[in-house]
Amino acid sequence: MSESESQVWDAVDAYFTDRLSPDDEVTAAALRDSEAAGLPSISVTANQGKLLQLFAEIQGARAILEIGTLGGYSTIWMARALPADGRLISLEYDPRHAEVAVRNIARAGLDKVVEVRVGAALESLPLLADENPPPFDLVFIDADKANNPHYLEWALKLTSVGSLIVVDNVVRGGRVVDADSDTGDVRGTRAAIELIAAHPRLSGTAIQTVGAKGYDGFALARVLA
Repeated sequence: MSESESQVWDAVDAYFTDRLSPDDEVTAAALRDSEAAGLPSISVTANQGKLLQLFAEIQGARAILEIGTLGGYSTIWMARALPADGRLISLEYDPRHAEVAVRNIARAGLDKVVEVRVGAALESLPLLADENPPPFDLVFIDADKANNPHYLEWALKLTSVGSLIVVDNVVRGGRVVDADSDTGDVRGTRAAIELIAAHPRLSGTAIQTVGAKGYDGFALARVLA
């Protein structure tokens, strides 16, 4: 990627964001507070947040599962699509991140529909399944990439026909094509892509993106049965 290409991508991203999905006081404050608390700057962009909100709206979502909360920025975007009696459960490993997220979500007026659960997701997910919740209409996977296939398998257990699963950050700077990679993020992402491709209950695709977050992309899978 040349510097001139990056500048064009950033400019186009800024144009689309300014016109179609600008941050408001609540989402901007969530980003500011996350930065002030020292959280890593890895939240989705505003236009990606709006895309998640649109996915939830298109789904008519009443129940959303998020794996990886960080500061609650993407959580806020998705939760805004829920009805008053909807439910979003977000799983966050780091208690410090969760504290920031809970404050951001409360300021957004969404604490009645959002619940942040703290702990390793692969420990929280079986407990969630034991509660036998209604199927989630949308699942957003944006946590440690090495465990992507495991998160995807749990997503399948917690969804039903027509549910939508989004897996973020699947390009890994282009490294996803390296079949010989020994890094956990690439191996986990490739395993998730292969699972989507082979699983009889899933129909999916993956899209490359460029812009404020550089070169990246996401996978999208619909539950068929």
